[in-house]
Amino acid sequence: MSNDTHSAIAFTNNEAQHRYEATVDGKLAAYAEYNLLTGAIMFTHTEVLPEHEGKGVGSAIARHVLDEARAKAWHVIPVCQFIAGYIRKHREYADLVRADIQRAFKI
Repeated sequence: MSNDTHSAIAFTNNEAQHRYEATVDGKLAAYAEYNLLTGAIMFTHTEVLPEHEGKGVGSAIARHVLDEARAKAWHVIPVCQFIAGYIRKHREYADLVRADIQRAFKI
């Protein structure tokens, strides 16, 4: 546990730019880019801005976008290595990825 005072992370879906965004104190901290497919969401790139690295923002946005996918009953295609890695570490999300896609992305 760090003794940093954590600001709340807010999430929005910026549909115009095809990305989920995480903001801290109203400023962009991270984003996860996606493409919507029929019944699926493909995550293509996740980025945490340098000043927010190492503060759990990346994990928070990964958790948020995967929870959103589950709520919408979408399959997840984790082209983004960060999202794929998050799913590997958090097996409770593995069911969002179809078996053939799990093999392709080594999940």
